[in-house]
Amino acid sequence: MKYGISTYSFHRLLESGSMDMFAVIEKVKEMGFEVIEFSGLQVPDEIEPLDFAQKVKQKCADLDLEVGNYTIGADFLQYGMENWEKEVDRLKGEIEIADQLGASGMRHDAAWGFPEGYSGLRSFSRALPVLIRGCRAVTEIAREYELKTMIENHGFFCQDSSRVMEVVNGVNDSNFGVLLDVGNFLCVDEKPVRAVGKLMPLAFHVHMKDFHVKSGEGLNPGQGWFSTRGGNYLRGAILGHGNVPLKQCLQIIKDSSYEGVLSLEFEGMEDPLQGIAISLQNLKRYLSS
Repeated sequence: MKYGISTYSFHRLLESGSMDMFAVIEKVKEMGFEVIEFSGLQVPDEIEPLDFAQKVKQKCADLDLEVGNYTIGADFLQYGMENWEKEVDRLKGEIEIADQLGASGMRHDAAWGFPEGYSGLRSFSRALPVLIRGCRAVTEIAREYELKTMIENHGFFCQDSSRVMEVVNGVNDSNFGVLLDVGNFLCVDEKPVRAVGKLMPLAFHVHMKDFHVKSGEGLNPGQGWFSTRGGNYLRGAILGHGNVPLKQCLQIIKDSSYEGVLSLEFEGMEDPLQGIAISLQNLKRYLSS
């Protein structure tokens, strides 16, 4: 397995302007990662996205840094149940960016829930056929670029392992799978170990993430915390400092014969560079023990 990192781990530094994308790429290499995963691209106003993607690809090549996933948002319900193809059309442009980056795969969301004003039945089963059609259409396009696509256990609406599995099995295409995030199951109050064991056979890419957890029976801890679907509280953590059973999850991953990327995604309140460095040290130690 290879050690990777999502550029989302640097999002505070990118948003503040203290680092740009090329500085992030250099830092990723300096810190000892083998693979970089792009969580979108912060494209400067004066350059076209495809041209910028080419420059980013060249920077990674110069540093002998492998480009892994290209991770972007999507929502096949946002324009209404009948207009899912509009989102597919938009994602064609993202596929072109992923191809220009030299990415090995692209993660897109399936849906974030029903749009405001929707008057029909709001169950996941009602939305499932639309999500399957959208994901299938995107992966068929991506195959022409030799690019695999996947959804993540992400975004509350399509986050449970059972829901992710329904979408992937419904699409039923070897080019479409899962970006498995070991921590995100907690957002819907699902046990990570059980969920990782269920979805690992479908995984194309893995996010390593940790969370601090507090019961919803107590007071809201305040700034930096967010609520799970069931009303518990989570806060991003340095890998190994939180409550995700990382060692057991890693054992499941190893037992599955997965040979892809373990991509660190740091969401903690600590200084990002310090948090990333400690997280990588812990990940290497846990994987080798």
